[in-house]
Amino acid sequence: MNEFTTRTADQLPILLQAFRKEAGLTQKEVAMRLGVTQQTYSALERNADTVGAARLLRLLGILGVDLVLRKTGSPRPVATQNDPSDANW
Repeated sequence: MNEFTTRTADQLPILLQAFRKEAGLTQKEVAMRLGVTQQTYSALERNADTVGAARLLRLLGILGVDLVLRKTGSPRPVATQNDPSDANW
């Protein structure tokens, strides 16, 4: 079993594309299963930070991928794009 530690949404697009290809599915096939257009799915795959949790979980199910949450110890600060004080992170 392969595990991929993912801490930011920027890491998701390459993983989603790889999981889709490993499953032998085209963007159009995944889009049909999600109930969206191929163009919408393509945008989702490129911009995974815009995907809601429910849709992401549904997509992972389609791709045959489990989401595993694991506590790592103490909480880490999370930088946001809109907060200039986070620029030093």
